Amino acid sequence: MTSKAAPGMRALASSFAPTVLAAILALAPGVPPAHAQQKPIRFGAIYILSGSAATYGQFARQGMELAADEINARGGILGRKVEFSLEDSQGKVDVAIQAARKLVFQGGADGLMGLDSSGVANGLAPVVPELRRPFVITHAASPDVTGKLCNAWTYRLSVNVNQNMSAAAQIAAASGAKRWTTIGPDYAFGHQSWEYFGKYLKQRKPDVELMKETSFPRFGAEDFVPFINSVMQSRPDGVLVSLWGGDLVNFVRQARNLGFFDQKFQVLLTLGAATEVLSALGEQMPQGVWAGTRYWFAAHDNPVNNAFVKSYMARFKTPPSYNAEGAYAALYLYKAAMEKAGRTDGEAVAKALSGISIDAPNGRLAIRAEDHQAVIGPTWGRLGAFDPDYKVRMLDSARTFRGEEVTPAAADTGCRL
Repeated sequence: MTSKAAPGMRALASSFAPTVLAAILALAPGVPPAHAQQKPIRFGAIYILSGSAATYGQFARQGMELAADEINARGGILGRKVEFSLEDSQGKVDVAIQAARKLVFQGGADGLMGLDSSGVANGLAPVVPELRRPFVITHAASPDVTGKLCNAWTYRLSVNVNQNMSAAAQIAAASGAKRWTTIGPDYAFGHQSWEYFGKYLKQRKPDVELMKETSFPRFGAEDFVPFINSVMQSRPDGVLVSLWGGDLVNFVRQARNLGFFDQKFQVLLTLGAATEVLSALGEQMPQGVWAGTRYWFAAHDNPVNNAFVKSYMARFKTPPSYNAEGAYAALYLYKAAMEKAGRTDGEAVAKALSGISIDAPNGRLAIRAEDHQAVIGPTWGRLGAFDPDYKVRMLDSARTFRGEEVTPAAADTGCRL
């Protein structure tokens, strides 16, 4: 069958207005209608969009928007437009599971991404295989999802607790501090941060003391004063703070008022260099304190990052956070996997993600086939001067750790794919 309209139909159509002409030609044998294009590729994302950590979801949305617009401007994926939908996990496992099922079974998502909470990630990971769609984790740091809970459908492109605490332990070991305690959220992330920090610090400095006096306020707590006072009264040499989001913002403000940062002990804020936190605190963020982040916008001088930061700043008037970078990179990771597979069905894309690598803003991003964890390292530095252009404190002596030096061997993670 040819793709030309019949002569009689063309003659008839020529006497009509252009809009009517288009409708008539659409009915002609062998002529596809103008809108008969392939349906868009849809991605579903689950982030915290409400409460004290809502800014993390906001930054993730912005990263996805930028990536989707760039990809669509260059022809989409496999010639198809990219679209995405976001759901609020509320930091709850049951809500996140319901959101994932909704995105797949009602929204028709071809791929899933997101998650901010380690506890939510641990609860959702075992459910992912039933959805038959790959899930790329862009934030949640629980080592379990690429460890004992790993599965063929779950991947992570961001820094996990193992990697961040290995780096933190190197900084702590060089600080000279002997007695360490912690303040962290009372769920998997806080407890595992302290566990892995102690493990790696002991390997480097066997004589350090990991104090029994620790503080684990509930996630979402508003009053940190009792915990701050407890730490100061215990007189440590160093304090690991794994609070994050709105909790860290509230903690810093209250700790400043109580003189916490004027003490002689070392303070390591494991996620203190998150743009969400730095933007919220501005010049209230104390100088000289060690702060870590999974991605620091000023730490990577490569073409992908330079273009990303420039475009993000122009569009959103703020430097990108690691959650924005993770969401941005996830869409490009999916693009590479779908183009590698030559198709978009879940099983093919999941297989294509295993062992794949792309150029991301934070450098060459490689997903290890053995456990689906990105071999990547965090950035740490001391909080320095406030930059009026970026409206955040910058990192002095920033160091980005190589993924190979902070990532445990796949055989040691407990993952059995």
